[in-house]
Amino acid sequence: MNESIHGETTAYDLQDRVTELIEQQTAISEVLRAIASSPHDLQPIFDAILDSATRLCRADLGSLRLSEESGLRRVAVRGDPLLVSQALSLVPVFVEKGSFLGRLATSRLPTHIPDFTAPEGDHRDDHWIAATNAGFRTGLIVPLLKDSEIAGIITLGRKRVQPFTDKQISLCKDFAVQAAIALEITRRERQYREAQMALAHANRVTTMGQLTASITHEVNQPITAAITYALAARRWLSAEPPNFREVDDTLSLIVKEGRRAGEVVERVRALVKRVPARKDAVAINDAILEVIALTRTEAANNSVSVRTQFAEDLPRVQGDRVQLQQVMLNLIVNAIQAMSCNGEGARELVISVDAIPSVGGVRVGVRDTGPGLSPESLSRLFEPFYTTKPDGMGMGLSICRSIIEAHGGRLWATGCEPRGALFQFTIPAD
Repeated sequence: MNESIHGETTAYDLQDRVTELIEQQTAISEVLRAIASSPHDLQPIFDAILDSATRLCRADLGSLRLSEESGLRRVAVRGDPLLVSQALSLVPVFVEKGSFLGRLATSRLPTHIPDFTAPEGDHRDDHWIAATNAGFRTGLIVPLLKDSEIAGIITLGRKRVQPFTDKQISLCKDFAVQAAIALEITRRERQYREAQMALAHANRVTTMGQLTASITHEVNQPITAAITYALAARRWLSAEPPNFREVDDTLSLIVKEGRRAGEVVERVRALVKRVPARKDAVAINDAILEVIALTRTEAANNSVSVRTQFAEDLPRVQGDRVQLQQVMLNLIVNAIQAMSCNGEGARELVISVDAIPSVGGVRVGVRDTGPGLSPESLSRLFEPFYTTKPDGMGMGLSICRSIIEAHGGRLWATGCEPRGALFQFTIPAD
């Protein structure tokens, strides 16, 4: 009978161990999934780490603080709603380096506090008292290390006096390692994005520089018209008697031309200005029409006719308006330049936008009647530094593809018959 009881106990222990391992693996998978799906945003990663740590370590609350030059700043709290509320209101967001938590972090080792009401040594400071007032009775502090430097700390707390086990302390150390990895991944991702943004900005400025003459013409046209209307208004005012109705109509035209010039300047300013990427609901047709307006004179100077085929009732896309306009600007300018050596051949640029309900988004096409694409250039078109232009840098299309892929879309090119090229990209709907 004793053997039977022992066998049942062993089986139960084994089952508990298997269940525990499954829970741990599931928690680690959730954290890794959060890291993979949120490379630009640490908050979901921190929340996933703290959710898993508090659940598996049987804690009532978990918090995470990151190191700053003068101390530790709280960036996430998860757990029992009441305890979270008390911690947020009573425990300071920022603690200085010389504080109780700051001193513990410098040890680079986990610190276990079995009972907050029985302090030892010089532990009892304002933060300790605040933690006690917030309802903590048992605590665990584990540092986040990056190359032996303190990146932050994870704190777990319980409302009752119940020391954490060695296994739970080990688990919390694992989560601290994952948090440190997430911080490093995000830091590298941020560096990459900043470099990519700088490169994209340089590409926009370079492209706009190529259009300087055309843009100058676009601005000069309404200014010249406004001056002409102003002179006409003076003549109407000098008439005997003054024709105020004509003056009023002429002033309306001056206002219209002034706004037209202002719109051109604003479009140029938006494309040249260096601003952080942002995701908004973008009306893709309107965004493309603004780029067409900016390149209208360039197309006319190269005898290129521009035709649009826009589907109606298109969904808004989720993306950065300036970046999407940069892609269109590159594709349109490339198409105009490709057709500039056509000789007597027709030069037509067709810009199309249609919905693709099957994947939930829109497809944009830019088709030209230029010389087309050779098999070699087609296979290497989007490679960095590859160019078919004598004075090209070979970065425009590579940057365009990076932008579209960062928006969750795809950019590709195909040759057309009997000649020409078609560039297309997709963007998910909002």
